[in-house]
Amino acid sequence: MPAYVIAHLQEAPPHPEIAEYIERLPGTFEVYGGRYLVHATPHDVKEGSWPGHVVMIGFPGIEEARAWWDSPAYREIASLRSRHIEGDIVMVEGVPEDYDPAAAVKALRDALPPGE
Repeated sequence: MPAYVIAHLQEAPPHPEIAEYIERLPGTFEVYGGRYLVHATPHDVKEGSWPGHVVMIGFPGIEEARAWWDSPAYREIASLRSRHIEGDIVMVEGVPEDYDPAAAVKALRDALPPGE
């Protein structure tokens, strides 16, 4: 099942370490089957607030995503970004192509107080 690393990164002034991070980043995730799904593209906020940028990297599975995140190659460059850009980063497993939300709906309904 595919997995995704999604980063919501805040605006930051240009810095040479950020450029180096962006240059080196693909070499750290490609060996784990990762690829950019979203990078350096505009986004259209429909509800709420979402300042900054979105980066999304897809992996064949959650194990590959975790292996990349913990890899010596990524750990070596991570501070090049984190010293200059604040943000939130999540890792999430996707759903299969034949995903049916019925089980999630049932669990939600089962959790509702009686009569609702």
